Amino acid sequence: MPTFEKHIFICGNQRPAGHPRGCCDPAGRAELQKLFKQKLAERGLKGKVRANQSGCLDQCEHGPNLVIYPEAVWYGAVTLADVDEIIESHIIGGKPVQRLMLADSCVNTQSCEHKPKQANSATRTPRDSGVR
Repeated sequence: MPTFEKHIFICGNQRPAGHPRGCCDPAGRAELQKLFKQKLAERGLKGKVRANQSGCLDQCEHGPNLVIYPEAVWYGAVTLADVDEIIESHIIGGKPVQRLMLADSCVNTQSCEHKPKQANSATRTPRDSGVR
């Protein structure tokens, strides 16, 4: 079997409601991952691009989040409405979606100028979630 051209890891971590770090999949339904799989298949990309539900990607305050390899492009505050744009622009067109990309200074750091002190999924916006 040939290797995948791209691999999308979609955070599916869950935490209790009101947790200060928030969580990427509070309902535990893997809706983002399922929609990515569906849309990739519709475009004939099954077998070329893999969309996996992952455990915690440790970017909780920026969630829902995902990372696309091999480019290692991190996206935050991703919604179901963003899936088509990510596939068309990044996966097919090779151009990452700038408005959803996490700033390099926010990825894998203990502190980030964009991380709110009391983050929760009900109040996060792209501006305060580290999205460029």
